[in-house]
Amino acid sequence: MSRASIVVHWPSSTGSRRVTVHSRGRDEILGTAYSDQDLVVFLEGAGVAEPEAIWDDPQWVEWRGGQAHKFHAA
Repeated sequence: MSRASIVVHWPSSTGSRRVTVHSRGRDEILGTAYSDQDLVVFLEGAGVAEPEAIWDDPQWVEWRGGQAHKFHAA
């Protein structure tokens, strides 16, 4: 199990990735990202001041399946 509180899930067949955050003992869906810009919007909405500063830090963000920052269809 990951210790990262934010998970960017496997790419879907539509080229999107679900983004979740673990908070207060549960997972909450932040949204479906189609690009890094979408990810920035979701993380800022969750209170992350500088998303680009943490999105490659495995202590904060876990990229599941495929390469980080790749949103092409699976």
